[in-house]
Amino acid sequence: MLAEEPLTIRVPDVLVTSSTELNVRRASPSDVRLVIEVLSEGTVRTDRVTKFSEYAEVGIEHYWIVDLEEPASMTTYRLIDGEYENFGEHTGKVSLDFDGTPLTLDLDALTTRHAQRP
Repeated sequence: MLAEEPLTIRVPDVLVTSSTELNVRRASPSDVRLVIEVLSEGTVRTDRVTKFSEYAEVGIEHYWIVDLEEPASMTTYRLIDGEYENFGEHTGKVSLDFDGTPLTLDLDALTTRHAQRP
């Protein structure tokens, strides 16, 4: 018998959906526009290998990975013909266009003491 709910639930660091609900507890992969994962010591393999293939398999078009090791960097991937292609490696202040919306991310600010949680 198949389970009603998936056995593994992924909780990305940042999730952008097309849903108009303000409090989305579970997003359908078809509603997910972008997933951003921030690497940490315990998640490198999961983020770079497991989630990489799982997100591609369910059709999530944009997957970005942020690495906070000095210098902080971000790799952006886009799903092309069922596989992620590297669309850029970024450091410092990054200006990108995401589906017609300009985004500016200051990757260096993610590693400053002020940005860290106590």
